[in-house]
Amino acid sequence: MMIDPLVLLQAYSIGVFPMADDRDAQDVYWVEPKQRAILPLDGFHLSHSLSKTIRRDRFAVTANRAFPQILALCAESAADRPSTWINHQIESAYRHLHEVGFAHSIEVWEGDELVGGLYGVAIGRAFFGESMVSRRTDASKVALAWLVARLRAGGLTLLDCQFMTDHLRSMGAIEISQRDYLQLLAGATGGVALGAAAGASVLASGSGVAAELAFAPLAGLPSAPSLTVSGPVSGHSIVQLLTHTS
Repeated sequence: MMIDPLVLLQAYSIGVFPMADDRDAQDVYWVEPKQRAILPLDGFHLSHSLSKTIRRDRFAVTANRAFPQILALCAESAADRPSTWINHQIESAYRHLHEVGFAHSIEVWEGDELVGGLYGVAIGRAFFGESMVSRRTDASKVALAWLVARLRAGGLTLLDCQFMTDHLRSMGAIEISQRDYLQLLAGATGGVALGAAAGASVLASGSGVAAELAFAPLAGLPSAPSLTVSGPVSGHSIVQLLTHTS
């Protein structure tokens, strides 16, 4: 059974998201962590070695050019992750959200090979990170660095990481209470009408201006004529943005 896309967006707007027990699970359950991991967009930890990797453009980085492939790669089992919470129902639901403009991916390439990346959902000025994957050293770190830089360029204010991991903590993620998270969430999504009455009009509107500014340049798409700030799209500029504090 397909997860209704409007219900999925409404769930995000109240701090809830879906998971499954494993790849072949038939059921999906809804999760609301009591402690929420977020990555403050002005608190990203850029190590010297990662900065060097990004500046040298060791990897090519794009957005929304290979969403189904990133989603499938995240759902694959690996030596350090023999199972996955992304079952076929969830995979289908996020592919649908991508088609209507709410789910986005960052892809990391080594030549013509997709070697890492991440995907998530954008609503208003919030980005909800769902999963990231790495098939080369530092590929997922590069993806996260580019995501943070692009979200800052687009004017987004919240990067939700759901659950804390050592990897995320090393990159600057922190844990906050669900109550504090909901306050940040309301501020980031308050201008987006997601009530049942909105229906198809919400799905037709996509993630909004902030996400367009964040992802369109990396997707190879021109910004809308009214949007004059495209932000950095080179490794050198990404590092500059990450190390600049206002």
